[in-house]
Amino acid sequence: MVKYAKNGVLYAQGDSADSVFYIRHGRVQLAVVSRAGREAIVATLGPGDFVGEGALADQPVRMGTATAVVPTTALVIGRAEMKRVLHEQQALSDRFIAYMLARNLRIEADLVDQLFNHSEKRLARALLLLARYGSQDGPHRIVAKVPQDVLAGMVGTTRSRVNVFMNKFRKLGFIEYNHELKINSALLTVVLHD
Repeated sequence: MVKYAKNGVLYAQGDSADSVFYIRHGRVQLAVVSRAGREAIVATLGPGDFVGEGALADQPVRMGTATAVVPTTALVIGRAEMKRVLHEQQALSDRFIAYMLARNLRIEADLVDQLFNHSEKRLARALLLLARYGSQDGPHRIVAKVPQDVLAGMVGTTRSRVNVFMNKFRKLGFIEYNHELKINSALLTVVLHD
């Protein structure tokens, strides 16, 4: 078990891919920086999620950077140990396969969202995902306040556009924010409305 402070780096883009991380507590952001210096937030992961699983496919180096968004505790499992445990423990293997399939579906949904939905709808979806709507552990109405520039990176738009949409969502009663961010289930209407 390793504890990471807020903004602590679990691994950096270009590091050797020699382990898998299982997030016990906290939240981790996975980001990629292009050669031109442009950053994209690929995922925000929480308790029960794995990160760095490319190591199991013998990926030589990390494709992105995993950073703790809040104080985070993660179990760090070496590549060889993770492969051994997956072969020997059927229950863990089944759980890991189910996780990877769900993550693959999420990535496909993210791609469709990016290709076909406008930024307001993408922001609503990102907020609902941060609140874990649709997850097995149920929604968390209150989530740690996320900076608007981080939301902009997740959605693929500017911070100023995120600000406009957040104010609109607040006025409509979909969200509340001061020191924390409250996501109301009514925000689902933005995602479900065509």
